[in-house]
Amino acid sequence: MCRKSRSAADAADQSAEEYTMPCAEAMLAGTLALMTGYAQQQDAGVRSLMARKVVSNLFFLSGHPHLSDAFRTMLVNLRARWQTDGPVEATGADTGSTSESIKIWHSAPVHVQ
Repeated sequence: MCRKSRSAADAADQSAEEYTMPCAEAMLAGTLALMTGYAQQQDAGVRSLMARKVVSNLFFLSGHPHLSDAFRTMLVNLRARWQTDGPVEATGADTGSTSESIKIWHSAPVHVQ
């Protein structure tokens, strides 16, 4: 959700792990997390769903009014690559991709900070 103003008493009741961020930053953080999950996922069906959600998020981010024109242009180009050259096309059912062909460059961290 978007950042909302809260009183000091409400803020004190929140846990130290909980925080809010502006809508564009939250969507961008979620998209980056999906991209990381996509890279680590072995199941082609789950990867396909994650890739489609990444494309959807990039679409909404590319029209976000709080981002600069240059950043939105980059997001449009990135979305086009995910749609045509990239993961969404590569994970389709008719491509015959298998989990053996997926290579992970980096292993997942043991703990997330």
